[in-house]
Amino acid sequence: MYGVSGTGSVIGEELGARAARARALAVLRVRGRALGAAVLPAAVAVVLYAGGVTGHFTGPGWDTARWVVTALAVVVLLVAAAVALVVARARPAVTPTVELAESSAPDLYRMVRDLADRLGVPAPSAIALTPDCDSWLEDRSHPAHGRHRGGDAPVLVIGSPFLWWMRVAELRAVLAPVVAGTGPAAHPDIAAARRFVRGLDAAVAVPRHPDLDPVRRLGARGVGRLARIMLKGCRGHAAEMERGVAAAGSERAQAVDYGVRIVAQEQVGLAYAGWDRLLTRVALPAWRMGRWPARLDAGVVSALTELSRRDRLAEGFASRLGERPACDLLEEPGAVDEATSLLAARLFHGGPAEPGPDWAPVEWSQYPEEVVDRKWRADAARLHQVLDGLGPAGRPDPGPHAGAGAAPGEASDASDGPTLSRVMARLSTARPGAGNTPGAAEAAHDAGEGAHAAAAGEGAYEAGAYEAGAGEAADEAALPEGNPAADALAAALTAQAAREEGLRPAAPAAEGPDGPLPLFPLQPPRTGRDLLADHVAAMVCCAAVDTAEAAPGLDWLDGPALLVAGERSTDLNAVVLALVEDGDPEPLRAWLTRTGVRPEKPVRLV
Repeated sequence: MYGVSGTGSVIGEELGARAARARALAVLRVRGRALGAAVLPAAVAVVLYAGGVTGHFTGPGWDTARWVVTALAVVVLLVAAAVALVVARARPAVTPTVELAESSAPDLYRMVRDLADRLGVPAPSAIALTPDCDSWLEDRSHPAHGRHRGGDAPVLVIGSPFLWWMRVAELRAVLAPVVAGTGPAAHPDIAAARRFVRGLDAAVAVPRHPDLDPVRRLGARGVGRLARIMLKGCRGHAAEMERGVAAAGSERAQAVDYGVRIVAQEQVGLAYAGWDRLLTRVALPAWRMGRWPARLDAGVVSALTELSRRDRLAEGFASRLGERPACDLLEEPGAVDEATSLLAARLFHGGPAEPGPDWAPVEWSQYPEEVVDRKWRADAARLHQVLDGLGPAGRPDPGPHAGAGAAPGEASDASDGPTLSRVMARLSTARPGAGNTPGAAEAAHDAGEGAHAAAAGEGAYEAGAYEAGAGEAADEAALPEGNPAADALAAALTAQAAREEGLRPAAPAAEGPDGPLPLFPLQPPRTGRDLLADHVAAMVCCAAVDTAEAAPGLDWLDGPALLVAGERSTDLNAVVLALVEDGDPEPLRAWLTRTGVRPEKPVRLV
């Protein structure tokens, strides 16, 4: 076999590796053309001077041409030198990770080296963990990153959830094609092409550096434009080169643990699903309360085990837990889990890099009390603060006598204190004396449809159960159109939450070489009605805890949960939506009676 490039190829070399080398040469040709363009004016100047010395290019016109071309050559060479210097010195981006020293994971290093030996490729220079469900090789040979003992070999970055959820054999099989990529990465052409592309990418970001003065920033912008032009010319070849490297690693790894890899790939998808639920439903409420779960990776095991119990498609996956977990390859799994959990909070929420009084770790055993209960009390307090600022008709309260002349059920709105009855009275549109209006049946049906749509979104547990309740409400045709009280309260809540967010000191985000790292959005934007439903549900939960011996709890897939008689309540969201969307308090009243909650009793807000 012959290689695609002029350097030749060995028999049995992967097709992906040859394709990657061909694309690497294409990237290097872009570099060569840029260098040629930079020295072209100088070469023309040399020709002109040589012609003058030999007597061929003489006369005033040629003298002028020599001066012009010489000046142009000097300018072009200075610009080229500046670009080359910036590209060479710019610090390429590095993914924030938790570094694993060999002393903290000797068994894991030994497994990776054995895997590299079986694959016939160089071993990675080091191992690092990332709080994500992915694994890759990352070149950190740039002097700004420091040298590892393995020299120019890339660093193996492993997704931390894999170590806790996967078994040792599964992790080995998943890492095989990744480790195999160190072979193509060691080729001089591919390594040079990667350094060139990373340098261009870093040079493009140099003008955004905050420490540049106006003059240097102006020069950096010019360098950045030239780097962007070259990067555009080689970006396609670089992408194909990386695909070739990945294909080569996959081809070489086929002979190693191929059967186990098929099963392990199923665990990759399952781990991603469980990790996403754990971050959005469980970790995010804690982060917003100034707490960060210190055992996220251990939590993903509980979340995936629960998912296996609930989802028949995942049945049988939990039976693997009797085998040796990959986290046993670490000397201190708890310390590593805590470090990756803190990094996850930085990357996904923008939390501080170090723990502090307002940014403390929380264990899973303390989560219900430290996070769930505090979140409910804070939401209930915000809801009553907004109610105190609104008059009986949903307008800002003009004074202490605003309750005079209020509609039945609202006369004591300003003095009832923090009770669930006060909230229900404000949101209920089926008050005594509120007669039916024409088209009420259609309006109630439309409201039920809207509530069902909301129940189908995030945070709804029993959308089907609520659909039946909405149909009954439509049949009764006893509700007036819409719920303006809910709209007013939702708008006031949204404004209050925005004010509180603006007063909260911004936590320093994780810093990358190009400035603060962009945060990954964990939750889509929520409407005012969604926010109101959350606050009303929090008020109901506080009343249940204070008057019905319920308790805050943790659901591994859905986050904060209300435990009634030791069981998670799954029908609360539906009855709350009936009150918020339709203004119908009857489903919630029935739920309160069934649960033993006394809505007229004041609740504790702190």
